[in-house]
Amino acid sequence: MSSFKDLKKNRMSNLESLSKQVEKLAEKPTYGDDRIWKCERDKSGNGYAVIRFLPASNDEDVPWVQMWSHGFKGPGGWYIENSLTTLGKDDPVSKANTALWNSGIDSDKDIARDRKRKLSYYSNILVLEDSANKENEGKVFLFRYGKKIFEKITGVMNPEFKDETPLNPFDFWEGANFKIKIRQVDGYVNYDKSEFADQSKLFDGDDEKCEAIWNQQHSLQDLVSADNFKSYQELEARFNTVVGSGSNFEESIESEDAVEPAVKESSNDDSLDYFKKLAEQ
Repeated sequence: MSSFKDLKKNRMSNLESLSKQVEKLAEKPTYGDDRIWKCERDKSGNGYAVIRFLPASNDEDVPWVQMWSHGFKGPGGWYIENSLTTLGKDDPVSKANTALWNSGIDSDKDIARDRKRKLSYYSNILVLEDSANKENEGKVFLFRYGKKIFEKITGVMNPEFKDETPLNPFDFWEGANFKIKIRQVDGYVNYDKSEFADQSKLFDGDDEKCEAIWNQQHSLQDLVSADNFKSYQELEARFNTVVGSGSNFEESIESEDAVEPAVKESSNDDSLDYFKKLAEQ
């Protein structure tokens, strides 16, 4: 079991380790959970908050986990489910999509695109500023985010230019606050202006306060525990109910890879929450 002192001592090697994890990613249920924080938007669709990404929890090696999911509508209703591919297992929707894509028929490929899985990430965060919900400030939450924000994280970890110093955004002492800036652009939620502030010590480097936050963090591995996924048979039964026979998938949620990066993560995350509720009614 690692200690808080070990975390501080090994922070540079932690950055190297996280960079390797990002390289691996390049190679290759949680709705209604009050542990999960979301940045609220005003009537115009804008939102602003400041958070701090937190390091890996005790006994965990990486400060994020990936979750694949599907969200689309068929004649039998909505299919909103976590994908077993998250666990490296076969999933009925992915299996059906592969068959459709390999058919060589354009209409089949369109259906597969509509049902394509979506990628989300989860990390522990400390909310520093949340004007919409002041009671959240100073508290530790789980934060679900998509490809756009993950690219900003990897961008500061592996900067493009020689005059830029690599930054571990998950570090208490040499990390940085993250300013979430949400806009409504062409009808979509846009995170492009979100950015990391300058490097800073959380709580001015007060180890006692940092350790107190570290001890409040949630287990990320629990999110991707096999217990949180339905069995292949259960998912297949739901899938068959939703798609019916020879169906078209109208009004389906846009898949992560079917839209520009600026809108991939945001509209889908919010839509899945909403449609999850619809599916349960």
